[in-house]
Amino acid sequence: MTIDAKGLLAIRSQILERNDVLSRAGTPQAATKPDFGNVMQSAMQAVNTQQTRAAEASAAYERGETTDIAAVMLQRQKASIGFEATMQVRNRLLTAYKDIMNMPV
Repeated sequence: MTIDAKGLLAIRSQILERNDVLSRAGTPQAATKPDFGNVMQSAMQAVNTQQTRAAEASAAYERGETTDIAAVMLQRQKASIGFEATMQVRNRLLTAYKDIMNMPV
C-alpha cells in the first residue's frame, strides 16, 4: 500500500481538526473557575443540610414516626463525618494562615 504526500497531509489535517474540536469540548469557554469563597460556602451549606437531615431523622425517631434506627444512625454518622471533615479543613486553613503571618517580610 502506498501513501502519497497529499493523502498523508489530508489525514494529518483531519487529525489536527479532530484534536482541536476535542480540546475545545473538554474546556468550556464561557464557564469561569469557581472561587475559593463560593466553594467553601457550598461545602458549608452541604454540611449544614446533612446536619439538618440528621436532626430531623432523630426527632422523627424520638416521636415514634419511624422505627428504622439504622437509617437514623446512618444519617447521624454522615452528618458527623461531614462535620469532622469541615473541622479538619478549618484547622488546616488556620494553620496555613498562621504560617503565612509568621513569615518574615
